[in-house]
Amino acid sequence: MRFRLLCVGRPRDARLAALHDDYAARIRKFGVTWDSRHVAEERPGGRFSDAHVREREARHLADAIDEAEAVVALDALGQELTSEELAVRLGRWAAPRAVFVVGGPLGLDPAWRGRATATWSLSRLTFPHELVRVIVAEQVYRALCITRGIPYHK
Repeated sequence: MRFRLLCVGRPRDARLAALHDDYAARIRKFGVTWDSRHVAEERPGGRFSDAHVREREARHLADAIDEAEAVVALDALGQELTSEELAVRLGRWAAPRAVFVVGGPLGLDPAWRGRATATWSLSRLTFPHELVRVIVAEQVYRALCITRGIPYHK
């Protein structure tokens, strides 16, 4: 399995980055490839409308994605999954590899919903993307534990 996490904007909180890195290391111990990258964030306001900012960020994301990757968009309008449901889907998404895409402060451009293989909602709540990185990594680790029968899940 091969996964990538692609976020708009550079992580700024060292504590959350360290927590993400801890889960990434746990994932890699399973022999699973985990890579986390970011693309440039466009500043909202100013001369660009919110829609234009999202479109520009979508172009940055598109440039960073390989066509062979299944795109899983993280979006509040996506489908909420249980940990068990995620465990089942990870195998499908990662054939051959998957990229989880996290938008910037204004969210993802609506066109991503149509381009994505799947749209996953962590919650109807809004989270900072730095925290989303941690949640996604932890949930992938949890799902891998479920599929391997490791008791971390309980």
